[in-house]
Amino acid sequence: MKLGVLLFNLGGPETLADVRPFLFNLFSDPEIVRLPIRAMQKPLAWLIATARQKKSSGYYTQIGGGSPLRRITDEQAAALREELARRGVEANVYVGMRYWRPFTEEAIEQIVRDGVDELILLPLYPQFSVSTTGSSFKDFDALMDKRGGLAHIRRRPIQQWHTHETYIKALAEQIAEEIRKFPDPDPQRVHLLFSAHSVPQSYIERGDPYLQHIEETVRLVSERLGNIGPIHLSFQSKVGPVKWLEPSTDAKLRELAGAGVEQVLAIPISFVSDHIETLYELDILYKNLADEIGIKSYRRVPALNLNPTFIIALADLVCEKLAQT
Repeated sequence: MKLGVLLFNLGGPETLADVRPFLFNLFSDPEIVRLPIRAMQKPLAWLIATARQKKSSGYYTQIGGGSPLRRITDEQAAALREELARRGVEANVYVGMRYWRPFTEEAIEQIVRDGVDELILLPLYPQFSVSTTGSSFKDFDALMDKRGGLAHIRRRPIQQWHTHETYIKALAEQIAEEIRKFPDPDPQRVHLLFSAHSVPQSYIERGDPYLQHIEETVRLVSERLGNIGPIHLSFQSKVGPVKWLEPSTDAKLRELAGAGVEQVLAIPISFVSDHIETLYELDILYKNLADEIGIKSYRRVPALNLNPTFIIALADLVCEKLAQT
């Protein structure tokens, strides 16, 4: 058996020139923007990408001119391979991005060249949503079918891991470390604001388990932390006019400021790697808002990135999947 592990992630523009085509790819996905007439998908994606290019490029300019997501995901893949090797598990670890390079199709070609015959599919989205894990798996299956002749590769998908003990441990450790950095480090005096990527409310109404998974992760992390202050959950990155999950992160910050809260710790609960939503939205946009509305101390928990406990969690997931018959 030659083992491979394929890490799925969103992808992100690495330069300002990549922003518009990245946005086009993103909004071309029917799991992101659902239209009753499929033929309208790409024309609408072109209009949205064109309209948003300037504003989005401004955001990426503020975080260095591009997303670090590819670099971080490549580093996570290398660290996972090393951790698996340390356990005596030899595996090639690949990266397949949904909307930017390296695309999943490129990863599949490398997998075929390497002669992999057992492939573990590991999405870097702990909580399942049709718009993330679901879209990545659907795209992967379609590409495999299109490529043809790959029935010999055994596919072993990991659908969700939002309650995995080692993942919860990694999150809790980072939160506890950040709490200690506040002017008043009494855990009871720090409000924990878990901020997740939002999805349209209609997805949840149609059975998407994403909200339930987010709530379960928050509950387990809170239980592991133990003696902590108030817990809040909010949602960020809404796009378009339809109703999305609420409250929004900016609305929740305003509510906390209105209640006289002085210390807020923002926690990117659905993101395991730094990208535009952590580096711009949480670190710049919401930090500036917190300062403006009178929250005296606002901090953000780092994304898990190369956190050693997180890499162990990924290796645990792979080994646990291998142990299943």
